[in-house]
Amino acid sequence: MHNSLRPPLHPADSPEFAMAFTSTPRGARLARLFVVHCLNAWGHPYDGHVNETLTLIAAELCANAVQHGRVPGRDFHVRLAVAGDGKLVRLEVSDTRAERRPVVTGPAEPDAENGRGLLLVTALAGDWGVTDRRGGPGKTVWATLGTYRLPAR
Repeated sequence: MHNSLRPPLHPADSPEFAMAFTSTPRGARLARLFVVHCLNAWGHPYDGHVNETLTLIAAELCANAVQHGRVPGRDFHVRLAVAGDGKLVRLEVSDTRAERRPVVTGPAEPDAENGRGLLLVTALAGDWGVTDRRGGPGKTVWATLGTYRLPAR
């Protein structure tokens, strides 16, 4: 599956997927499913480390975009891309709420109903951060993950 906001420069370009989704729980689930299927099509099987890990990260970032970044009538955007050398996958989730930037504040209280999601992203991603959204209002939360695993000891 190759759906991009920009045309490929040539056939050897790295895989990329980009799409807008409705800012609803259903849109967040659909975005997560597209990430799962793209990764599988790009050679990262459903039950593999890369697919399972990025699926969890995508679920959290998309849920946050819907819950904390929603502006009525505005979609959120997902972009998934593999680096040219194939060793890194980058996930970006953009919404239109620039003023609500995610922050990791420390461990959540044991009885808290939320506050653990970004701790999960921090633990699973190779790196993550927040930038201004390109070409419009809002922010982009991104995460990267290496496509290799260290050998088990």
